[in-house]
Amino acid sequence: MNTEKIAALKGGEWIIKESGPEVVFTPEDFSEEQNMIMDMCTSFVNTEVLPLIDRIDNLEPGLMPSLIDKAGEQGLLGASIPEEFGGLGKDFVTSTLVNEGLGSGFSFSVALAAHTGIGTLPILYFGTPEQKAKYIPKLTTGEWKGSYGLTEPNSGSDALSAKTTARLSDDGKYYLLNGQKCWITNGGFADVYTVFAKIDGDKFTAFIVDRNTEGFTQGPEEHKMGIKGSSTVQLYFQDAKVPVENVLGEIGRGHIIAFNILNIGRLKLCAAALGGAKGAATISIQYANTREQFKQAIANFGAMKHKIAEMAIRMWVAESALYRTAKWVDDKEQELLQEGKPFNEALLGAAEEYAIECAMLKVFGSEVLDFVVDEGVQIHGGNGFSAEYIISRAYRDSRINRIFEGTNEINRLLTVDMVLKRAMKGKLDLMGPAMAVQKELMSIPDFGSGDEGPYAKEIRLITDMKKAILMVAGAAVQKLMMKIESEQEILMNIADMAINIFHAESALLRAIKIADAQGESAASLYLDIARTYLYDTADRVNKSGKDAINAFAEGDEQRMMLLGLKRFTKAASFNSKDTRRRIADKLIADNRYSL
Repeated sequence: MNTEKIAALKGGEWIIKESGPEVVFTPEDFSEEQNMIMDMCTSFVNTEVLPLIDRIDNLEPGLMPSLIDKAGEQGLLGASIPEEFGGLGKDFVTSTLVNEGLGSGFSFSVALAAHTGIGTLPILYFGTPEQKAKYIPKLTTGEWKGSYGLTEPNSGSDALSAKTTARLSDDGKYYLLNGQKCWITNGGFADVYTVFAKIDGDKFTAFIVDRNTEGFTQGPEEHKMGIKGSSTVQLYFQDAKVPVENVLGEIGRGHIIAFNILNIGRLKLCAAALGGAKGAATISIQYANTREQFKQAIANFGAMKHKIAEMAIRMWVAESALYRTAKWVDDKEQELLQEGKPFNEALLGAAEEYAIECAMLKVFGSEVLDFVVDEGVQIHGGNGFSAEYIISRAYRDSRINRIFEGTNEINRLLTVDMVLKRAMKGKLDLMGPAMAVQKELMSIPDFGSGDEGPYAKEIRLITDMKKAILMVAGAAVQKLMMKIESEQEILMNIADMAINIFHAESALLRAIKIADAQGESAASLYLDIARTYLYDTADRVNKSGKDAINAFAEGDEQRMMLLGLKRFTKAASFNSKDTRRRIADKLIADNRYSL
């Protein structure tokens, strides 16, 4: 294992290299301006959105577009849009925190994220100068609303199997689109759509489609389980006449647009989910403080404290990994800009570099939100099942996030697939560290008697768990070879190991950084969070690794690997009940999520 402390890790490199806390970006590093922008976002949700939440969910005509207009007036639609198009031109970290800050707005958050993300970015990054000049300024202010048409009735995760076609008209002025798209967010009121179709049946291509396009119609609003206030319709194309100048990007290269935009969208979805989780946690904490049973507030009971603390732990851990990665993307973008890359290529290249981490964040963030709202309903008891209480809306709205931006199953599979492809292309040296782990398995264990420093045991456990990934993944690839693609259960086991370890490391480094800056006493609660999550992660990694090993190994090989896994996931005894109580007591006293 390479323990050299380095600042700029490449995508996936955290598996084989260590970062020091001093080079990890955390929310404590936000500038004063960034904190002000976050406050402005949360204030907007609290004053403009939440008081209208029932009207929004009833799809009151014109209400959602008017809210997007208001967000545009405050500059919230154009945080990362270059100033030349009317945006604020802020960095990637700032645009990420805008998504978090607006993430507690339920259906509004979905509509806004769709507009600023998949509704705007394809044109910004892949449009011609003329296309950008025509569309981006109006999308930035909200005068025009954006949408995105990729999914079809029979092509969801397998987006490239789309059936919508495009053929050049006889006069060569238009492409005639035929087909349908489904589950189109903002579809009912958008002015501009990025739509994917196959030219001549095989050249997967993106098109900019205006609402008034001849031959283009939309279906009625879908009746959904959650995010009821988000406009979701089907789009229909019957010889829809799209001008040839509205081809977006290169003909036959639509997949480049679709997949690159998804990398950014996955990270931003994690941010929005985090914002939603913080809002739901605050609602639940306040309820626990006011609901009395057995002559006292239920917040006083240990079972409730466990729930509140676990919610807080997972959110703080998600936040740590989110902004660690966002800064990596930001730094890579600046590096590419300095190399002379144009704006669009710089950010897309940076997001592609960290596509592995973006996929992991999407999975983790969406599942944290699901956990928080589920426990929130439980804290509310029977009232949580009533539509009268806002936590029930949070519960329903959360569920879609594990499907948005590629299902969590697809993102788990992508996580491992991208790591292996990087290794095969020589971009990630897994072979050397994996061989070192195999050699270590055959040696006498080092029980860490030489550990020094206040956090040495925790850092060592992170390092050892990374060895567990290398051991399991390396052996699986060696044993299964090309068959590994069809062994999805094993791949998802490995992905879960990676996701848990990456987030545990991010949280630990953040806590140590706070301790180094403010003193261990001031950072005690954050160290409680990091240590509790790390303690639980060891068990989760052990279980995922064991399931994988048992699925492909037998006999002596199996026994040796299981012994190695036990060695690499061995955590010291730890009183997590007390740490959770301390965490919960802080939030209960503050009557909100306040970390």
